[in-house]
Amino acid sequence: MAEKILIIGGVALGPKAASRCKRVAPDDEITMIDENTYISYGGCGMPYYVSGEVQNMDSLRSTNAGAIRDPEFFRKMKGVNVLTRTRAQKIDRAKKTVLVEELLSGEKREMPYDKLVIATGSRARVPEIPGVTLKGVLSLTRLEFAEEIRKACEGGKITEAVIVGGGFIGLEGAVALADMWGVQVTVIEMMDQILPGVLSPTLAKIAEHDCRSHKVKVHTSEKVVRLEGDGERVSKVVTDKGEFPAQLVLFAAGFIPNAALAADAGLKIAPFGGIETDEYLRTSDPDIYAGGDCAAIKNIITGKYGYLPLGSMANRQGRVIGSNLAGLNETFPGYVGTWALKLFSLSFCGTGLTAPQAKKAGFDAIGVCIEQLDRAHFYPEKEMMTLELVVDKSSRRVLGLQGACKDGDAIKARIDAVAGVLEYAKPTINDISNLEVAYAPPFASAMDAVNTVANVADNVVSGRFAAITGDEFMELWRNRKNNNVFFIDMRPPKASKKIEAEYPEWHAIPLEEVMDRLSEIPKDRPVALVCNSGLRAYEGLLLLNNQGFKDVVNSMGGMQAVTKMGLKP
Repeated sequence: MAEKILIIGGVALGPKAASRCKRVAPDDEITMIDENTYISYGGCGMPYYVSGEVQNMDSLRSTNAGAIRDPEFFRKMKGVNVLTRTRAQKIDRAKKTVLVEELLSGEKREMPYDKLVIATGSRARVPEIPGVTLKGVLSLTRLEFAEEIRKACEGGKITEAVIVGGGFIGLEGAVALADMWGVQVTVIEMMDQILPGVLSPTLAKIAEHDCRSHKVKVHTSEKVVRLEGDGERVSKVVTDKGEFPAQLVLFAAGFIPNAALAADAGLKIAPFGGIETDEYLRTSDPDIYAGGDCAAIKNIITGKYGYLPLGSMANRQGRVIGSNLAGLNETFPGYVGTWALKLFSLSFCGTGLTAPQAKKAGFDAIGVCIEQLDRAHFYPEKEMMTLELVVDKSSRRVLGLQGACKDGDAIKARIDAVAGVLEYAKPTINDISNLEVAYAPPFASAMDAVNTVANVADNVVSGRFAAITGDEFMELWRNRKNNNVFFIDMRPPKASKKIEAEYPEWHAIPLEEVMDRLSEIPKDRPVALVCNSGLRAYEGLLLLNNQGFKDVVNSMGGMQAVTKMGLKP
């Protein structure tokens, strides 16, 4: 029997659920409401509209064939009734109605449903500080805001901008403003690194250096305390450590699920605010579904509820909900957390947990880094790739993989390969070491980087060598007068001799010369090895260990990692 379905929210999940349901159950009566003017648009594309890479705002609202996804499109093409500028105010689960208000007229009425979908999304996290209501204080959460920012940039009205928050949206906004419009951008992040909870400290330093090298100022461990204005418009951002002029302030310090409607209706809410759902994406009321940015979803690795506000997640969940509204019994397994981010010179990508996240979740976790070419070393076009594999030492279970590369497609391919395994299995180091991936010199090495990082992790976990990160190596170097460490650069002389000439404590001993120069290396001091990518230093470490040297460490990623972090001897 045909059912009456009401969907609250019309950006990503709502339209996908409505369209899928009508394909499977065309007789169902579906109404979708949204309080905004624009519906069914690619919200994740807004930074690229601001930057000018996406020329026309309607491109974010159109189908592949160029049709604009407005209410008339959904009525004629999908058979779905859409009410914009209509706000849901209250859910009455006993009566199975939703009280709605038409914002233009103020008229209120009750809308009945057999099945209800809550797709209310999220809102930007904006602190309650003085000045947040000034003009020029925005967030990249609505198309109208993106259009306002773009027009202000085109008109030359913005020369300085402050972005509050160093996550995905904040950094994409920084790239858009600095790269295209030449705006002086300052990113302020209250945590001790950018992309907190997404990247390891090592990779975060690489991302920060990529921003700084393109004239974006980055301030971490700093908190915004107030905004000041020139009349009604913002002119200055004041933090607990300084002041920054700004004609534009973007709040991108995370998102808060819009779950108040669900909470008021008595639905179960996770501690962090998302609506709890089961594997069918049903809420605690079996006639009400939820997904997207307003929902809490099980993390496959930890088994606990988590939050991942991504457009890709919302669309996949929307299809599952649409199928189940039509009477099918499809499930959504949860998420492992797979993402991608394009900065200036580098693209970053990840899946699963970072080492700090894994430790917080109770795993005995470590992160193991490598630097390796993304293609065969003899192929003329190639880029160095950073990969960090996160593993549980006791079980050897792989918990996550993050990386960076100039070639975004190359890094995404490696991350996606492991993401698929994490989603449906509990892979070990050996599984990733032997993971079958496509090989040809224009695409990869015969021993692909994703296999290599697992092999290095195997060596670390098995105790075959002691590894330190590039920044840890440089910390040893900075404190060399106090720690008595003997530093060896195992690169060919052309690279190593230059530093040795400047610093006598830097010993240029190429790998090929180690066995002939053992007498120069003290056995009664700690030894720290470095090379270009970590491979030569690892071979040197094995040689020294075989010769009785006990306290030897190898810098993972070598000087490639050190340089990417903006560090130098």
